[in-house]
Amino acid sequence: MSRIKTTFAALAANKKKALITFITAGDPSPALTVPLLHALVAGGADILELGVPFSDPMAEGPVIQRACERALVFGVSTRDVLGYVQEFRKTNQTTPIVLMGYANPIERMGVPTFIEAAKEAGVDGVIVVDYPPEECVQFAQALQAKDMDPIFLLAPTSTDERIRQVAQVGSGFSYYVSLRGVTGAANIDTVEVSERIEKIRQHVKLPIGVGFGIRDAATAKAVAAVSDAIVIGSRIIQVLEETPPEKAEAAVQEFLSVIRKAIDE
Repeated sequence: MSRIKTTFAALAANKKKALITFITAGDPSPALTVPLLHALVAGGADILELGVPFSDPMAEGPVIQRACERALVFGVSTRDVLGYVQEFRKTNQTTPIVLMGYANPIERMGVPTFIEAAKEAGVDGVIVVDYPPEECVQFAQALQAKDMDPIFLLAPTSTDERIRQVAQVGSGFSYYVSLRGVTGAANIDTVEVSERIEKIRQHVKLPIGVGFGIRDAATAKAVAAVSDAIVIGSRIIQVLEETPPEKAEAAVQEFLSVIRKAIDE
């Protein structure tokens, strides 16, 4: 059983919702990545998404684009990202880590090599934004053979056929993109989210996490009421942009603790 499945089962047993956080590896500096991961856990994160820097992150809004650009200035590679995971695992063997990124860096490394290296580092799941489920059955199966979960995005525009494909190929959880746009937008419609999740649950039996638009405690609480998890990323990166590096860990922990309290209420 993957760490992700174990985490969701434990949360469900305690009638709690998962708090999933996103930061970009290497931003605001490579030295801060692992300390920030630990700070997010201290603030209440249940699952960590770690973005793999990429030059053309097409699903991301300006905030995460800037984070990718800053990380790439440091030359952060996929190998470096796996190194951060390995370092984190020296003191935390329980919190799941999901890598989120794009196909190009994986293809450049080589899919079999990437999967072996991710497993060795301690990765628990992978989101590849531009890997559609109908075209990566073998990739998904190869991950699952190593107890890692292939996680797929669903959108407001996803057809019943696409939802069924995700149900067949994905594991861990399904990630519902709450709006028609890029990460960091602020126009989430919680009524529409609730209606779409009901439809998705007709086909998908996995936990459903919702992201792309959750920016504050009120929105997090409303979305958590109708989903199994909330995903928050752009707002965390904005906190990092607004905070001196020496105060970054305390700032993200404090911000996240407010979100944690809201979704637990």
